[in-house]
Amino acid sequence: MTDSPRGTAAETTTLLLCGARLTDGRTVDVRLSGPRIEAVGTVGSLAAPGPAGRHGTGTRIDLRGYLLLPAPAEPHAHLDLALTAAADGPPAGDIADVQRRATEAALLQLGHGATAVRSHVRVGDVHGLRALEAVLQARRALRGLVDVHAVAVPRLLTGAAGADGLDVLRDALKMGASAVGGCPDLDPDPSGHAEAVIALAAEFGVPVDLHTAAGDPARLARLAAMAGGLRPGVTLGPCHGLGTLRPDAAMCAAERLAAAGISVVALPQGGCGGLETVRRGSAGLHTPVRLLRRAGVPVAAGSGALADLANPVGRGDPLEAAFLLASYGECDPLRAYGLISTQARAVLGLPEVRVEAGFPAELLAVRGDTVEGVLALAYSRIVIHHGRVVSRTSAVREYCDTSTDPALDLPRQSHRDA
Repeated sequence: MTDSPRGTAAETTTLLLCGARLTDGRTVDVRLSGPRIEAVGTVGSLAAPGPAGRHGTGTRIDLRGYLLLPAPAEPHAHLDLALTAAADGPPAGDIADVQRRATEAALLQLGHGATAVRSHVRVGDVHGLRALEAVLQARRALRGLVDVHAVAVPRLLTGAAGADGLDVLRDALKMGASAVGGCPDLDPDPSGHAEAVIALAAEFGVPVDLHTAAGDPARLARLAAMAGGLRPGVTLGPCHGLGTLRPDAAMCAAERLAAAGISVVALPQGGCGGLETVRRGSAGLHTPVRLLRRAGVPVAAGSGALADLANPVGRGDPLEAAFLLASYGECDPLRAYGLISTQARAVLGLPEVRVEAGFPAELLAVRGDTVEGVLALAYSRIVIHHGRVVSRTSAVREYCDTSTDPALDLPRQSHRDA
């Protein structure tokens, strides 16, 4: 496979996507103008790109054989910890090291199709604000390729050990963190921790995104009571502990979350940035997405760890998260894709994307005819961000010719996926 994250060198004013297949079975042409979809029509019905503009020339892209979809977003990453699983010892942790890994990890996720990434970043304790500074530097370097949203995550906020936590969080928000997070399960006073986070979020007018296993119904009830009506909103993840509760208790907890308007991000790939209490537990334990959706909870899905100690083989591919949800039977393939795209974008506070005129040009083209097909085997991908191709991945598969190796009884054929 080859991957070219920066795509075209010059920004185009007009992009015509020809012969793309949609999830409803139609085959269409789609014209993009700047960061928005300008028109969608039958094949051959749209005018070719116009003359060269101030930022470059119009371009046609042949998408015959591709399924065109709203681009995924990654609602739960840990860019400061990414790509550390193979290190001989503890990661250096200096700003340059974290920025390098965060940049590489965000580009890997972009190559898979995610045009926006929300990264939880540790702050406080021995880390101070170094990791956040590095992720914010990566965010600036990646502008125009992928949108990076940083969530400041302290470990402790109550008692003597957490006395400086709120000051650190305030500094983090002033530096540019776009949301405030926390780990109530790791604090001696989980309710106090959540209350402090929610109060600070209300003060700054930013979203809340908390790590929790959500295995304690009473604690969830208190959290729902505190968070009800908070705007811009509260997200919890990965909430795999709900899967350990009795069905009636789990449904009651889910209904409380729904009533409070709290969203949940599931991590079907397991692992969560090395945070002890939210790693995947026993084999097969995962967030009960079907139950949450039935209760009316807005659910999104993310990838979690990307090759760090929590999941050394995590690869940050949103389509893998959707594949696993469909495999688990938590939802059908089309809904599973919605959890990594439409719902994930909603968690990040981003506008909805549809392949219709007037919507943002945040798109993913994947070789295949159906959502089921691309979730099962999605090699070749074209990623469009702000109306510009920012990444292409192509694959070539060849089978052995038995005339040169008679010991192998393989068909003489080749498949090119480019």
